[in-house]
Amino acid sequence: MRRVFIASLLTGLLAAPAALAEEDPFLWLEEVQGQRALEWVKAQNAKTLAVLEKDPRFEAFHQEALAFLTATDRIPTPELRAGGVDNFWQDAKNPHGLWRHTSFDSYASPNPEWTTVLDLDALSKAEGTHWIWKGSDCLPPADQRCLLKLSDGGKDAVTVREFDAASGKFVDAGFQLSEGKQSVDWLDADTLLVGRDWGGDTLTESGYPFVLKRWKRGTPLTEAQEVFRGERTDVQASPTLLRDSEGQLQGVLVNRAVTFFESEFYLLGDKAPTRVPLPGKASFQTFVQGQVLFTLEEDWGRFKQGSLLAYVLADLKKDAASARPTLVVAPGARQSIDSVAATQTRLLVNMYEDVKGFIDVYTPTKGKWTRTRLALPKNASVGITTTSSAHDRFFVKSQGFLEPTALWLGDARTPTVRKVKSLPARFNASTHRVDQYQAVSKDGTRIPYFVVRPKTAKLDGSTPTLVHGYGGFQVSKTPVYQPEVGKLWLERGGAYVVANIRGGGEFGPRWHQSALREHRQRAFDDFAAVLEDVIQRKVSSPRRMGIYGRSNGGVLTSVAMTQHPELFNAAVIESPLIDMLRYHKLPAGASWVGEYGNPEVPEDAAFIAKYSAYQNLKPGVHYPKPYITTNTKDDRVHPGHARKFAARLEAMGLPYLYYENTDGGHSNDADPLLNARRWALHHVYLAQQLMD
Repeated sequence: MRRVFIASLLTGLLAAPAALAEEDPFLWLEEVQGQRALEWVKAQNAKTLAVLEKDPRFEAFHQEALAFLTATDRIPTPELRAGGVDNFWQDAKNPHGLWRHTSFDSYASPNPEWTTVLDLDALSKAEGTHWIWKGSDCLPPADQRCLLKLSDGGKDAVTVREFDAASGKFVDAGFQLSEGKQSVDWLDADTLLVGRDWGGDTLTESGYPFVLKRWKRGTPLTEAQEVFRGERTDVQASPTLLRDSEGQLQGVLVNRAVTFFESEFYLLGDKAPTRVPLPGKASFQTFVQGQVLFTLEEDWGRFKQGSLLAYVLADLKKDAASARPTLVVAPGARQSIDSVAATQTRLLVNMYEDVKGFIDVYTPTKGKWTRTRLALPKNASVGITTTSSAHDRFFVKSQGFLEPTALWLGDARTPTVRKVKSLPARFNASTHRVDQYQAVSKDGTRIPYFVVRPKTAKLDGSTPTLVHGYGGFQVSKTPVYQPEVGKLWLERGGAYVVANIRGGGEFGPRWHQSALREHRQRAFDDFAAVLEDVIQRKVSSPRRMGIYGRSNGGVLTSVAMTQHPELFNAAVIESPLIDMLRYHKLPAGASWVGEYGNPEVPEDAAFIAKYSAYQNLKPGVHYPKPYITTNTKDDRVHPGHARKFAARLEAMGLPYLYYENTDGGHSNDADPLLNARRWALHHVYLAQQLMD
């Protein structure tokens, strides 16, 4: 068995935890739909709901969450299509959602007049399937013939169906692809570029496609012609179609993701694919005015890590080897590029400095880029919401911990923005304040964190405090307006902390890479340093402090449990990775070996085994009682992680709560009705542990 094999390899390298030397007794819980596993889940759910749903606070929490998650005065998130604005809308009457469309002027008005393009609730009812919207890809310039991506219950795997947005109907005998983790793009009205499982080991070990084929309308899928092939050991191969402002195809760029963080980029043409000269750690961003934009995650010649570069597409087509990029922007030491997008003639670059955002508009002029900063709120989070290559209008948003989200309509040519939508306040923010502090980690690195707390709270350690962390995949934790936190937690006297630990992207690739693989312990040390600093400042105390982490944040919170159980009294561990010596065997874990290391390699297994919470639980230790929750249809982070951790706690006689949703997928928020229940359960648990 795998654990016996790893244990023998580690002899002499470390003192292996006792659980490592044994066959895993809970492997059967990895059978997602196994009868025994589902019976266990059903029994666990019943026990947990008896504790949480019967709490007198549950109904109030549930109704409050339901009110803001289904409120009709929410900002309808815009997407630009067909000369107007699309929105996908969910509420109490439409939990599956409405895909709808309106004009620019109508959208900017207080009461837009929407035309329904597709009713997913009606479709789900008619077809007897719990369809979850995963987006559309419409063929420019008309943007009326679309490929719809629909998920059964929220899985990452989707079914693709051709749809006529003008008539609101699926196309008879149109393009259709059965369920799978796949990519699909329009080459022209009668040709698609498809990456999927073609049979015969054409998915990577991570479960994603690495073979791309050209599929002509009216021909069987089996006759699609191969245009690109990576390797099965890659993460995946995915295409990006480079189109001009008229919607004409100018090139096809393929990202061969060799690992999660290392790529090779190729241009497809009539001959063999041409490789774009870039280092292994680089990311495609966008295409504008004939230029292809990339960011660097490592130093490369005269260009520094974190920089944004531009290649002229024509130069790459003519002779890629001799093409030379130009520098657009190189972030400073306390800065990072969060996102990049293009309009018809301009480039938008969203950056952060000391975890506070801004957006610059860049204009290409005679081989150089001139910059103008948009007049958006300072000391807040800002983000690019949507752009179009057909014109220079765009939408951006701003928000803060205590400032409701606002939506701004911009013109990149001017460049100016004006506020067009504001989310009504969902909780009373006047009673709270926001402070930013720095903790000192074990190696002396300063770790910033935010504290949102009542203005009148005494600094005596008595305030119930919830600490959020993530620390992975270059994901930044910026100030975000969260009604569920504000209404269910802050209004009831709680405080809220966001830790900007290493592994995230708050200060660019360097901040992320400093906690990769064998350096992962730094992220855990950073998180512990923040907890200790919160205690030292007497904002809270171990009795009144809890932690929350989801997905990669589940690695963080489960490790915090095993390494520092004395620092807190509650842990919400949601959709987590936990068994880190087996994560690569569970879909889609193999894609993340660049982040965590490969347990198949003895040296990697050695440092992973030192922190993996599943193996480091010890009998007789007083752990805080965690609330572990996941989703049966999560096909990104396998539910077996959460199940097995709960089962091991149970076998050791240690306290825990476990709950598994049956729908929703990895994000857990695809259905607003289920999502309201989810947040109510979270906060009942937190109130029991930290407020009672």
